[in-house]
Amino acid sequence: MGRRGRDSAAALVVVLAAAAAAASASSPAEGFQPLSKIAVHRTTVEMQPSAYVRATPSLLGGQEQTTSQKREKNHTIFPFKNLSLSTGPVLRQLRTASAGSGPALGEDTEWVTVKYGWSSPSVHDWIAVFSPADFISGTCPNPARHPGEPPLCTAPIKYRYANYSANYIYWGKGSVRFQLINQRYNFSFALFTGGLENPKLIAVSEPISFKNPKAPVFPRLAQGKTHDEMTVTWTSGYDISEAYPFVEWGAVGAAAGAEPARTPAGTLTFSRGSMCGEPARTVGWREPGFIHTAFMRNLWPNKEYYYKIGHELQDGSVVWGKPYTFRAPPSPGQNSLQRVIVFGDMGKAERDGSNEFANYQPGSLNTTDTLVKDLDNYDIVFHIGDLPYANGYISQWDQFTAQVAPITANKPYMIASGNHERDWPNTGGFFNVKDSGGECGVPAETYYYYPAENRANFWYKVDYGMFRFCIADSEHDWREGTPQYAFIEQCLSTVDRKHQPWLVFAAHRVLGYSSNDWYAMEGSFEEPEGRESLQKLWQKYRVDIAFFGHVHNYERTCPVYQSRCMTNEKSHYSGTMNGTIFVVAGGGGSHLSDYTTAVPKWSIFRDRDFGFVKLTAFNHSSLLFEYKRSSDGKVYDSFTVDRDYRDVLSCVHDSCFPTTLAT
Repeated sequence: MGRRGRDSAAALVVVLAAAAAAASASSPAEGFQPLSKIAVHRTTVEMQPSAYVRATPSLLGGQEQTTSQKREKNHTIFPFKNLSLSTGPVLRQLRTASAGSGPALGEDTEWVTVKYGWSSPSVHDWIAVFSPADFISGTCPNPARHPGEPPLCTAPIKYRYANYSANYIYWGKGSVRFQLINQRYNFSFALFTGGLENPKLIAVSEPISFKNPKAPVFPRLAQGKTHDEMTVTWTSGYDISEAYPFVEWGAVGAAAGAEPARTPAGTLTFSRGSMCGEPARTVGWREPGFIHTAFMRNLWPNKEYYYKIGHELQDGSVVWGKPYTFRAPPSPGQNSLQRVIVFGDMGKAERDGSNEFANYQPGSLNTTDTLVKDLDNYDIVFHIGDLPYANGYISQWDQFTAQVAPITANKPYMIASGNHERDWPNTGGFFNVKDSGGECGVPAETYYYYPAENRANFWYKVDYGMFRFCIADSEHDWREGTPQYAFIEQCLSTVDRKHQPWLVFAAHRVLGYSSNDWYAMEGSFEEPEGRESLQKLWQKYRVDIAFFGHVHNYERTCPVYQSRCMTNEKSHYSGTMNGTIFVVAGGGGSHLSDYTTAVPKWSIFRDRDFGFVKLTAFNHSSLLFEYKRSSDGKVYDSFTVDRDYRDVLSCVHDSCFPTTLAT
């Protein structure tokens, strides 16, 4: 701890403890965005002649020539169009080269060495990364609110304590490494003293930049509104006035000479005025770039496809992204091996150790890397809320899309809305809290595609082979009589269980069952009016599993209805379906939550660790459920379901309409 700022960390303990007490009123596991600990508005500029900061290399992403650094003419042949379906090892090699065990190096990710020093070193000194590089010449957004505000009015992207470098206090000089991602602008590094609460800027480096800051990066696949449609969303620095965004794609194994398809992309962005409060409107604001979405339609079920995102410039040349492959979804009801990953509350963390004192999302990299290593063994991912925990610091959305890019570039990545994406007072949400940091859902709804009828309403269905997923938005009212309640019933009631036997409900907050200690202190095991409003729908339409996040741990219930276990079986379920299994899978990576000391009768398995769930449908009758820890990828809880169609039809309590004696 000595090198990392014992004094600074100790000084923060009281502040953190007080904040924790206040935060507990709104969430079972409220944390602290590390950037929020910097008192940006108190910053003074006191440049010191003896202080210096130097960063190398000055040009990033230039070590090797990669596809997105080339500008190719329209007639360029896509290099993978003649691959056949028998080239599985080649495709895996392509995915591995693109993904790796973390963010891919090259034009979108780079390590930078920063050397610094001055004549009066202190444990309160820290190094920050800013982008754009010219961060002290702008005008603060609310000068009337902060009279005499200093020139610095934006938070950095990340920071580290200067004495992380050995002997900094003794020699007055140090060196650390930062990992940067391409975020459309140049970067500079600043040396501060005075700690996080009274920052004094004493030195700034010369700017450094990626070779092409505007390059298209971090593609994010998602299934469209139909099973034969895949969408890809990505971020770039190109407005439509500069370049035309598109995706080039085709089937692997297409006939020799077949030209790949090109599909134009739509472009969205958002402004500071779209944000609902602080810090998103003030020190947390950063230009989000341009977010592009293209649709690849009429896909053949389970067929392998290649794709590459690009931007056609005014002179006809093209700036390319990296090439990737994906497998098209199965058709509804298709009898094939189908594997699904489910988790919530992952967040992001820095591979270079930045912001580490906060320990905000300690398990997120383990979850990410475990899923990357197992990329060939699952088909689709559901991240059910609380994505980056940006909490109003918009730069963190780029950081998150970079972290999960090895997954999202190859697998459809479906998201749900969480409190840290949506909640802000008086903005139409169900919870009147400030968990989103003023984002009020705008970045989540823009950076990621999801097949909702109205993207302001974050609820939708996904048909994936033998599964139907009904994704609800726990941050909007779900009670009977609301539009969302009508959607939930429509989603559950319209599935054909002969062909899609596995019916799954998911939402962020716990609308079912959790023995989290915070809920217990509130005198409940759910959000207010959660299962009271929805349990008759889950029972009536025989929902197999209901997933929730928000509580940062893992818990599985028995098949339960009205707080009663409908069977004593714990590991294998067969025959009549008589209740829904409720699962909390909120251990994706954020700081962990505690349980109540009393174990309810309906709680079958609890694990206070980081992890995720994998569902494997072997056929229409057999389902395997596995809970895996992120630390080693091993299974720590599991059960199987063997059920025929007649078992789904069988009437149990409150599951069937009344019958008549008429003949």
